Amino acid sequence: MNKIWKRFSYKEDPQVYLKKDAHLHQVLTVKDFLALGVGTIVSTSIFTLPGVVAANHAGPAVALSFLIAAIVAALVAFAYAEMSSSMPFAGSAYSWISVIYGEGFGWIAGWALLAEYFIAVAFVASGLSANFRGMLEPLGVHVPAQLANAFGVSGGIIDIISVIVIALVAYLLSRGASGVAKVENLLVILKVCAILVFILVGLKAIHIENYFPFIPEYTVHSDGTSFGGWHGVYAGVSAIFLSYIGFDSIAANSAEAKDPAKTMPRGILGSLLIAVILFIAVSLVLVGMFKYTSYANNAEPVGWALRQAGHPIIAVVVQGIAVIGMFTALIGMMMAGSRLLYSFGRDQMLPKWLGVLNKNNLPGNALIALTVISIILGSVFPFEFLSQLISAGTLIAFMFVTIGIYSLRKREGHDIAEPEFKMPLYPVLPLVAFLGTLAVFWGLDYHAKLYAGIWFLIGLVVYFMYGMRKEKIKS
Repeated sequence: MNKIWKRFSYKEDPQVYLKKDAHLHQVLTVKDFLALGVGTIVSTSIFTLPGVVAANHAGPAVALSFLIAAIVAALVAFAYAEMSSSMPFAGSAYSWISVIYGEGFGWIAGWALLAEYFIAVAFVASGLSANFRGMLEPLGVHVPAQLANAFGVSGGIIDIISVIVIALVAYLLSRGASGVAKVENLLVILKVCAILVFILVGLKAIHIENYFPFIPEYTVHSDGTSFGGWHGVYAGVSAIFLSYIGFDSIAANSAEAKDPAKTMPRGILGSLLIAVILFIAVSLVLVGMFKYTSYANNAEPVGWALRQAGHPIIAVVVQGIAVIGMFTALIGMMMAGSRLLYSFGRDQMLPKWLGVLNKNNLPGNALIALTVISIILGSVFPFEFLSQLISAGTLIAFMFVTIGIYSLRKREGHDIAEPEFKMPLYPVLPLVAFLGTLAVFWGLDYHAKLYAGIWFLIGLVVYFMYGMRKEKIKS
């Protein structure tokens, strides 16, 4: 038992990670990370979640849900900024926790994030496919059901558009980080412009009475579900928090940052600030245009609101750019996910070939593995089941990072570099961030926690059967 614990708690030397990642090209700037972060955070959810959460949980107070979720996310982002500034390794939370607490704890954090990236890539690609097919249908173009849905869902065999999209993004990423950054920057600008157009047009269609009561009265329905009150706001926070977790995609690429001590904090905190402003603005405009009950079971509330307000052409333009902009989320998720897989391979926690760089010093094998697995997930499994894992797994990784600040501070300036950015109000704020993340996790539904538990049991089996077998500790 002592031998197992020794291996589980073995702390990796940070200099080893710096040496292993030295071959990655450090080409990404603050501008690139802002685009990467905004592109990943402000994804499909900004065009759907404000209406869904307003109708199902919080009413006009959906803006409060977004604000509270943003505050918790910001606290975690502070911790991420300090970690990435002092430890600019590929793999984000997995690598950091392996250095601070040991490889077993790092494995748990990394395994949590692995669920996020595998499933999120497939989920976003599926959403892009659905929206793209929805745009084709008014033109009389219909994709056969067998090629439009996942296996066993509504007569589907494979979602061919999802497959093509994932493969296309993988090809772009294989060309190098700097080239992808240019595409990402352009698409993010287009997407933000589309959001601003909706806000400006929607402001003219706001009816003040739709904001009252701002926090609807708490009610319990006959089926056991509830709505309104602060309970509704809290439920909305847990549902919304998924929207903000994209800043991990920035940290995962910190080994490819120019001057990471300055670049990483600015990229992480800056992208989150931009995202928060856009999310709250969209939610306030949306519930102001029409009563929140209008968005019940509405898969495209932004487009619907624009059409109902008499702007069908603008609705088409905004939705068209939104579909194109979904590529930005895929680019961010696949880029970060491949770096996480590379990190596992680098440390031989998963097959060593995943940690091999290609002739362009890119983690090509890890990218191929991520692409294949995401395509299989998107083709076979229904996403109502899989999407539950995204928030639960990531929140667990966030808890590790926030509480890890305490151990990090003891080693900064010694075997770990003194960072240029530090989490403010230490030692109070790391604990507040941990408790806030725990509260959001607690607010997830039963199935999310159950699926997360199953995923972690699988992860522990893989670790003890494979990850611990490698020779690492010289005792």
